[in-house]
Amino acid sequence: MTDSAPALTRLTYRYDRLRAIPQGVIETASTTFLLLIAVKAFDAGPTPKSLIAAAGNIGLLLSLWLVPWVERSGQPVMRVAAWMMAGGALAMLIAAVLPGLAVLVIATVIAIGAANAIIPLVTAVYQDNYAPRERGKYVARTFVIRVAAAAAFAELAGRLLTADIALFRWLLVAFAVAFAAAAYCLSRIPSRTLHVAAPSAQRSNSPARLGIVSRGAFLGAFDSLKVLRTDRTLRWTLASWMLMGFANLMMWPLRVEFLANPKYSLALDPQQIALYTVMIPSVARLALTPLWGRLFDRMNFFLLRIILNVGFALGIASFFTGVGAFGLAAGAFIFGAANAGGEIAWSLWVTKFAPEDRVAEYMSIHTFFTGVRGIAAPILAFQLTQTLDIGAIALICAGLILLASLILVPEMKGHATGSAGRSAGA
Repeated sequence: MTDSAPALTRLTYRYDRLRAIPQGVIETASTTFLLLIAVKAFDAGPTPKSLIAAAGNIGLLLSLWLVPWVERSGQPVMRVAAWMMAGGALAMLIAAVLPGLAVLVIATVIAIGAANAIIPLVTAVYQDNYAPRERGKYVARTFVIRVAAAAAFAELAGRLLTADIALFRWLLVAFAVAFAAAAYCLSRIPSRTLHVAAPSAQRSNSPARLGIVSRGAFLGAFDSLKVLRTDRTLRWTLASWMLMGFANLMMWPLRVEFLANPKYSLALDPQQIALYTVMIPSVARLALTPLWGRLFDRMNFFLLRIILNVGFALGIASFFTGVGAFGLAAGAFIFGAANAGGEIAWSLWVTKFAPEDRVAEYMSIHTFFTGVRGIAAPILAFQLTQTLDIGAIALICAGLILLASLILVPEMKGHATGSAGRSAGA
């Protein structure tokens, strides 16, 4: 970052980079180690494993209610985000002090759920504090730090659990410290109170807009979904993302299950599992995240999304149907490469299409539907493994991802030629 960048941008970038370190540790918790602890230390059944795998998506689901609540509270968005991460720190600490499967599941849902629920708030800050043509670049740089931190921590944590699975309590303490550190960094990022703008037919003084109060917080939150009736781009993009995301989120937790469960004839140790689920994908993400950040700032979004979808499909097919260590490594690398761009696209795409004062609202709709599929997908995935070969499930999911890409082709052509309108009612 140059000295000519606005002070607001410099301060945001400084603390977001610092936050990336504990956020990398938290990432390993949500993607690998909490589920691994449930499998190896507690021999968890399908239901606890499904709940742990779905914890982050429960938070995404709840973001639809969090955004209007933050708006009504009048609190700066990063203050709310910091307090939620502090709550996650407390939950992880309790799980370390009171080890047990039920406590682990509850703590995971609270902590990982909180970390994901705040995503629309963070996206709104990126919209406010970063210039449009540099947003992808800055966020990609923090992602690189986060990926490096995740890879380094995964190596250490994998060694720890391989030495003695009973040491998982120290790992939970480390996660608690990471949540606390992330909370501090969030509290230092400049932010404003949230004011979600209403559509023209629902201005702030209208009964429809006031419905979020008169109808109660639960039903009122669904008012945000009305924009799907008028915003064609949002509607079709979310439809595509539902197919792709459902398939991808089905296979995500099955990576750990596939590698750890003796049922699949692998039964790898924690260090080997961390190699394929964290280390190899992290190498790909470290190498390619800056490139994806630049492409996000300059490339047709829908073409970018289609390319990433193909990568996810190939990664899934290779990982679960490939031959031996080479297939696992190739699938892990391709998945990491696609995930490097997918994370940037997922986190920032609404900043390209949403009205500036409705970014948090659009993002909460996006995260809500992510949460819906994220809760359902792991449950369905673990149940399907009882009746279907895991390779067959992988091929079905790869097909769904390719179908999701076809849905985006008309949008890609429309935005490339300028024939598709972006305004409400397009």
